[in-house]
Amino acid sequence: MDFLKIFSKDNRNSKNIAKERLKLVLIHDRADISPKFLQMLESDIVRVMSEYVEIDEEGLDVKMTRTKRESDGSSVPALVANIPILKVKDKG
Repeated sequence: MDFLKIFSKDNRNSKNIAKERLKLVLIHDRADISPKFLQMLESDIVRVMSEYVEIDEEGLDVKMTRTKRESDGSSVPALVANIPILKVKDKG
């Protein structure tokens, strides 16, 4: 019985992964942002931040998601960036 649970757990994980990927595709589509445009945004963010801090580009994660607007509770696209900072540059 435990052997079967292992396979069903993997299926749920795959299902959740596929569901999240589909959500991201829909968000990109609804926000009218192409993957190329998102890549350009990511490059610009890295360039500007690199003037002030040293970042771990391998750990960089920039993606589109949805968030609720505080003013009226409507759902809007949001750019979420997880940018690991290795150290702050001395700008003395």
